[in-house]
Amino acid sequence: MRECTKYLLSLLLGTACALGAAAQDTPAKQRLGQQALDDLKQQTTFGGYVIGEASLSNQEGSSKHSDMNIRLVRLYVDGRVLDVAYKLQLQVNGMPGGSSGPRIVDAWAEWQHWKEFRLKFGQMKRGFTFENPMHPWNIGFGAYSQLVTKLAGFSDRVGEHASNGRDFGLQAQGDLFPSRRDGHRWLHYQVGVFNGQGTNVSDANSHKDVIGGLWIAPVPELQIGAFGWAGNFVKDGITVDRNRYGFGLNYTGDKVMVRSEFAVSEGHKTADYFDADGKQLASPTGTDGADAWYVALGAPVAPRTKVWGKWDVYRDAKTWGTARQMYCVSAEHRFHPNVMLQANYVFNDDHLAADRYYHNFDVQLYWRF
Repeated sequence: MRECTKYLLSLLLGTACALGAAAQDTPAKQRLGQQALDDLKQQTTFGGYVIGEASLSNQEGSSKHSDMNIRLVRLYVDGRVLDVAYKLQLQVNGMPGGSSGPRIVDAWAEWQHWKEFRLKFGQMKRGFTFENPMHPWNIGFGAYSQLVTKLAGFSDRVGEHASNGRDFGLQAQGDLFPSRRDGHRWLHYQVGVFNGQGTNVSDANSHKDVIGGLWIAPVPELQIGAFGWAGNFVKDGITVDRNRYGFGLNYTGDKVMVRSEFAVSEGHKTADYFDADGKQLASPTGTDGADAWYVALGAPVAPRTKVWGKWDVYRDAKTWGTARQMYCVSAEHRFHPNVMLQANYVFNDDHLAADRYYHNFDVQLYWRF
């Protein structure tokens, strides 16, 4: 955490001080230095958001069937100095010292001089899937899909600590071929090199993960893309492969929203190398692969109200005997641009649970400042 914070502070303060000092040399440098200082003052935003949740479940064997809690509390500062955008975001809910306690979520800076080529460095979202980079306010259903939680680094199947889909790395991205008709860009690319160990920890070996995506946008509202991930993960002295690929479609129109993705993971979990008593095995158990997909549809039914439906599937060993299917219905109403109420219902068909069929219902209140 200290490394991320020091990196951002040194970048911002160093840039401002260097440009301020250089401002005494020439009129051009004076203007550049003054612009940097003005940007720090005028283009820096402090804010945050909170998501509160009340939930019910009828799953037999569960330790509790109802709960009320704070799902997320995040605080951030972001802005832009000359051609460099930056963001520092903290998640502050949870118990101090625990895996869900206060921690750095984002800490990055991005050089954005050209739309065709931008360079981003720091702790950021992994560029895998359309849904992973989306803000929690915009995904519907009260939670990300199983594809993202299991295969993009939230509660990753390999055994990585909860990392909110993020890692520390360096990423290049850009948008090419502007349309003559409306100016939107036809092609987007992104490729990054990441540690592979998740958030707020250093790398565990010299290997780096390479994650990339490429998509086309025939019209501004539609993106059709492919994603790839080549890497590994280390835990308890065990190294497992983490090689993944996926395909997706995202359409956001005035009358309908459609999002659908499919992904495959190749590689064991670190838990496959240990027995029930924690003794390391000579060879892994389980299957070295998983797959997942979802189809989500949404539509506005009133100026500030949307309804959603989703079929969400994760198969831990690429078989129906290891599948969890979730049939989801969601409705959300925005009382104000900064206040939203959301209700979510899920019917679960979980082959790996003792109680295979069960229901979840929750109500979530979102507000930001």
